[in-house]
Amino acid sequence: MSDAPPLFAGINAAVLTPLKDDLSPDHTMLVRHCRWLLDNGCDGLGILGTTGEANSFSMRERIDIIEAVVKADVPTDRLMPGTGCCSLTESVTLTRVALEAGCKGVLMLPPFYYKNVSDDGLFAYFSTVIERVADPKARVYLYHFPQMSAVPFSHDLIERLLRAFPGVVRGVKDSSGDVANMKAMVARFPGFEVYTGSDEFLLPLLRAGGAGGITAASNINCRVGAKVFAGFKSPEADRQQEILTATRRVTTSVPPISGLKEIMARITGIAGWRNIRPPHLRLAREKADELYAKLLTTGVELPKAA
Repeated sequence: MSDAPPLFAGINAAVLTPLKDDLSPDHTMLVRHCRWLLDNGCDGLGILGTTGEANSFSMRERIDIIEAVVKADVPTDRLMPGTGCCSLTESVTLTRVALEAGCKGVLMLPPFYYKNVSDDGLFAYFSTVIERVADPKARVYLYHFPQMSAVPFSHDLIERLLRAFPGVVRGVKDSSGDVANMKAMVARFPGFEVYTGSDEFLLPLLRAGGAGGITAASNINCRVGAKVFAGFKSPEADRQQEILTATRRVTTSVPPISGLKEIMARITGIAGWRNIRPPHLRLAREKADELYAKLLTTGVELPKAA
């Protein structure tokens, strides 16, 4: 276990990836969005995650995204790129790229194509990646999202990884929606950084000793999340958490990536925000109008356009 303070404590956005009209990543717009998020309450940036459509991009596109963000001087100590792939060699390559670029940590999905794999198999996979990366600066965060990956991280597996790679395996993003599981990890693994992937559990997790959140809705509700994090011990945090939960539920009432891109288009006035790679689709106009109207009833303080 690590006695070091959490590296990404606070509000981290699972960053959307803007696309050009030809559906290639728009690096300029992404950099602008990253800076905008940091200016509006985010402590860190989870680029190339589920919300960022990472698994719709080639390896070359993912590398180019990391390098473009770093080259534009987005602070590398705020970056946690997703580097977990089904291919072991691609996970090694992408993790090396991220660490060599100066990113402080990486978020790793399990190899998710094969289902019902054993803990021994997952331990072998992560061990091999870490050993081949062979970088003393490596800080790995596990991405627990069984509804999407269908490959969960058991607590016994986490314990084995922590014992084998102390100081390297630093935490987990838990997008399972199971707050009891998050709290159990906090209790069982002192110093292990537990982040919720669901905004609605931010406050209870913080009060249980968790490190914060890495969430999709932080693309638009980060100011509210920052208030919850800053004052989580106070009664006012409960009111802010109600707003946070309401925004989460609104954004997940439609396909979340499509919905969040629609909201960003309306906040910024940039129609290109609606560009999205199939199989995801833009929201129909009626659904989009309904979504935005619901969002405005939550009391959320939407960030102003950059």
